[in-house]
Amino acid sequence: MSTQLSTPVNREAAEALSRSKGEPAWLTALRGQGAELSETLEWPKPEKVRIDRWDLTAVGVHKPQAAIASADELPEAVRNLSGETPAGFVVQRNSGIVFKQLSAELQSKGVIFTDLETAAREHGDLVQQYLFKAVAQDEDKLTALHSAIWNGGVFLYVPKNVEVELPLQALLFADDAEATFAPHILVVADNNSRVTYVDNVSSAFEGAAATLVKQSVVEVIVKPGAHVRFATIHHMSENIIDLSLRRAVVENDGRIEWIVGDLHDGNTLSDTRSLLRGNGSTSDAKVISIGSGKQQMSLTTGAVHVGRSSDSQMVTRAVMKDAATAIINGVTKIEKGATKANGEQTEKVLMLSPKSRGDANPILLIDEDDVTAGHAASVGQVNPEQVYYLMSRGISKREAERLIINGFLAPVVEEIPIEAVQEQLRSLLERKLEA
Repeated sequence: MSTQLSTPVNREAAEALSRSKGEPAWLTALRGQGAELSETLEWPKPEKVRIDRWDLTAVGVHKPQAAIASADELPEAVRNLSGETPAGFVVQRNSGIVFKQLSAELQSKGVIFTDLETAAREHGDLVQQYLFKAVAQDEDKLTALHSAIWNGGVFLYVPKNVEVELPLQALLFADDAEATFAPHILVVADNNSRVTYVDNVSSAFEGAAATLVKQSVVEVIVKPGAHVRFATIHHMSENIIDLSLRRAVVENDGRIEWIVGDLHDGNTLSDTRSLLRGNGSTSDAKVISIGSGKQQMSLTTGAVHVGRSSDSQMVTRAVMKDAATAIINGVTKIEKGATKANGEQTEKVLMLSPKSRGDANPILLIDEDDVTAGHAASVGQVNPEQVYYLMSRGISKREAERLIINGFLAPVVEEIPIEAVQEQLRSLLERKLEA
């Protein structure tokens, strides 16, 4: 039986909250419409994972957050995630933004890096032009509900021909299970611009906490000739249900790189897709995940080719332990007219327990003849011959298995664009594997 199918917000409440925060009229109307749509639409139906059996309405209530003067005031549990942030840094705590900074140099170049709520008030024309354009508000109940309740968030705009050399970073964390935690990230890279964005999505609960649904939507608009690298690491406690949708629209000769670390301890829906609308557009997605306990995970990576000579690469590597379950989908869709397109995908799952489960489902949907496409998928256990070889060199069995697992995950870990974040990811991998 499905449970918790009611809608936790209505149009009147969504619009009232929007007005209380001083949001522009167009955003108030959009939130109201989202609440109304969410009453009639259905939840997403990912392959072989019944997310409608999760407590999807435990979204909490809006709780304003007090600003902090520096990252030193963050809770100790997340303070080390702030890293070195000389270019720009945004922090969301539960329902709101508590800290933000951007270097004077980038401000002088016209770069905007702030929370999305502020951007909607101060750069309304720009935000309205792109908000819910990569992700349709009426796609399903999740997107409609998110459009009504999203809070805080991040807005990044890079003007034409501007190259941002240092990564811009965000820390999004929850430490109150009663507060809505629904960040929306909107990135717009104008013609021939370059930028790297990295965020940490974390939690800092003390002891047992009630169930909380964290729903986030990422929209990336890549204009002609622009290049965006988007890296994200999710590592929240098991009381949080992580619902994350990521979409990019890539125009002529644009490029999007996704680097996703799904190291969350609770149930997870992670969906990352690129629409290669322009000729010569490219997408490169790398996803890494570790499942433990009784986690249920749905991990989807996709690319839709519309432009000619477009190219997509997708790599997903997952390690499953205990009684965790992961359904891993790779979807390459080449539309009619996308001549000379190329799409390659690889899904690999390593299972460390007889009770764990990992399904790898590579899917190719081709409507054009003059293209190339391929896929590879594998599901298995640690190779005993490799373990034996390492043990013959004086390495213990436990250490041999650890080295093999790290080697299995290394191709994704090494793609993280910031050394400090890369080290953090390695530390999180060790934590989940040793737990």
